[in-house]
Amino acid sequence: MARAGAGLTARAGAGLTGRARVGWSLAALVPLAFLGVFFAWPVLAIVGLGLDEGGVLPALADPATWDLVAFTLGQAAAATALALLAGMPVAFLLARCRVPGAAVVRAAVMVPFVLPTVVVGLAFRALWPDGGVLPIVLANAFFNVAVVARTVGGLWARVDRRAEDAARALGASRLRAFTSVVLPALAPAVGSAASVVFLFCATSFGVVLVLGGARHRTLETEIYLRTVELFDLSGAAALSLLQFAAVLAALLLGAVARRRRESGLRLRVEPPRRPSGGEWAVVAAAWAVVLALLTPVVGLLIRSVSAVDGWSLAGYRALAGTGERGTLAVSGLDAAVNSVRVATDATLLALAVGVLSAVVLVGLRRTGSWFAEALDTALMLPLGVSAVTVGFGYLITMDALPGDLRTSPVLVPLAQALVVTPLVVRIVLPVLRAVDTRLRQAAAALGASPWRVWREVDFPLAARSLLAAAGFGFVVALGEFGATSFLARPDAPTLPVVIARLMSRPGELNSQMAYAACALLMVVTAVAVLLVERLRVPSGGEF
Repeated sequence: MARAGAGLTARAGAGLTGRARVGWSLAALVPLAFLGVFFAWPVLAIVGLGLDEGGVLPALADPATWDLVAFTLGQAAAATALALLAGMPVAFLLARCRVPGAAVVRAAVMVPFVLPTVVVGLAFRALWPDGGVLPIVLANAFFNVAVVARTVGGLWARVDRRAEDAARALGASRLRAFTSVVLPALAPAVGSAASVVFLFCATSFGVVLVLGGARHRTLETEIYLRTVELFDLSGAAALSLLQFAAVLAALLLGAVARRRRESGLRLRVEPPRRPSGGEWAVVAAAWAVVLALLTPVVGLLIRSVSAVDGWSLAGYRALAGTGERGTLAVSGLDAAVNSVRVATDATLLALAVGVLSAVVLVGLRRTGSWFAEALDTALMLPLGVSAVTVGFGYLITMDALPGDLRTSPVLVPLAQALVVTPLVVRIVLPVLRAVDTRLRQAAAALGASPWRVWREVDFPLAARSLLAAAGFGFVVALGEFGATSFLARPDAPTLPVVIARLMSRPGELNSQMAYAACALLMVVTAVAVLLVERLRVPSGGEF
């Protein structure tokens, strides 16, 4: 009888799990529908258009195409290696050290990650006026030190010190203990960070556009050139297919690393302590990285108040106008207001889709569904597909929807929300996953509906991460340049589009206005990052 009762209980539990799996899978249709309509459909339309023209195979057979692939992957690999090298000391400082100024370091490394790409390009152009391969690699690494520091640091704070201390007690040097004990434990986080950094570097647009010019082009900038200026859709489709293959490979490697990292998150929590001995050298290296990250920022701020005849605020004053000889269709201040409005709309949309996606992923993983990993990977895809491809795809597909969205002001927020949504998921998902299941079970046992469980249990615990995701998403949307540069109308540009337009036109005043607008965006970004850091749940999220 006992065995029969146990069997009935097991079958009942399996039935409940099966129904829950079906319920969560149905809920996943909402974010999948968003991705399908506003991402997969436009991208497939562009690729299909290129395939119909029959020029994809000749483009793939062209040696110049593979030169582009080699340069894209080469500069991405170099930038990834440099970001790892620079980010590891910062990760150690944030994870293991109790030193004054740690909060400043955490904010300082995050500012570059959320700066608009065109701003970073101009910051490095102020240091290297002629551009080139080295500034491209340095700028892409500059962007991504935060990814390494936060991703690796989050796991490093949980690596049990006792194994390292035991290795030291047996006579191992600090370096030997690190390479033999600590580094293998950190390998999942290092692999996850490397895949994400490589993804960002391989699809970098604004940096390569500003610093590479016509001499150095990547797949992303070449897709832009062939789509917008040459209207070579078959060539652009071929390059998009190659880029998509590289992105998918990076995402799959990142997914594998994340799965290994999640098991590592259950390790012992280690409080930070004061450095000793050779650890101070690592702390010094971390501070040197922070100073190096601040150098382009300071250089850009100085350039924004510089003129041919000395110091000047002419660029800031000129933002109230339309530039030299009417370069802009609207004033710089109008563009700033439009940027804030568009970024707000994009953030609200991304929060709605991203939070729902995170809730669904948590539910699917509790039921053991294989669909969770597939959905997680699908949500990351917009980060790695050419924004130009998505933008041009909008223009040839959105007329099929009611209201012809091609002429609608919601088109730019939709494109920006695609970029922000994966970041919202990565911030919110670990926090929701960390909520104790017993709290939910207790609330459900007391009669609470699933919605009330979310409202009374999950939401209060995740509220700070939601606010942090909103602030983080806002500054990312504020600086989005790839798709926005293609979709923004001349009478409603965003500030990054205005900056690029000013820098492409001659005139000292236009240049001063561009650097002044960059400085304003940088200040807004820095303030937002500081607010996000105050709201951030410790070790809650990957960014």
